[in-house]
Amino acid sequence: MLILFNKPFRVISQFSPEGDKATLKDYIDIPGIYPAGRLDFDSEGLLLLTDDGSLQHHIAHPRFEKEKEYWVQVEGVPNEAALQQLREGVRLKDGPTRPAQADIIAEPELWSRDPPIRFRKEIPTTWLRLIISEGRNRQVRRMTAHIGYPTLRLVRWRIGEWTLDGIPCGSYRSLA
Repeated sequence: MLILFNKPFRVISQFSPEGDKATLKDYIDIPGIYPAGRLDFDSEGLLLLTDDGSLQHHIAHPRFEKEKEYWVQVEGVPNEAALQQLREGVRLKDGPTRPAQADIIAEPELWSRDPPIRFRKEIPTTWLRLIISEGRNRQVRRMTAHIGYPTLRLVRWRIGEWTLDGIPCGSYRSLA
């Protein structure tokens, strides 16, 4: 079984409680499934869950280089040189990243976020599409900060061939 879940903002990627934070248990009541990877508390979008340990390993382990596509709203307007840094890979504190696909995109049609990002009239924002094949802790946020454009909103749209297409925020689709 494979579950495609559209994880809302400020939900932790686990079933067990942690303080008063919302968990997967608040949205999914299917016994015996586990997340294949994680998505940060303050990130949104696609989280895959399965009851198949081998599939879970294949999805989550960096060795398999599963592409992950993120739609990232950043503060400011990155220039071509900044995008090229992402395309070549940047050096973070835990080592260099693999090259990413990085492009500016039109603002996607997404669900509203509660609370919304902070709006600053004098600083524009830009949406990027980043595709990476690794998944270090807070990697996309660290990459955009490294090039001088902090992440304001982060939505994982795709993992491998699975996408969020047609799955509302807080809902899931089950694939047998």
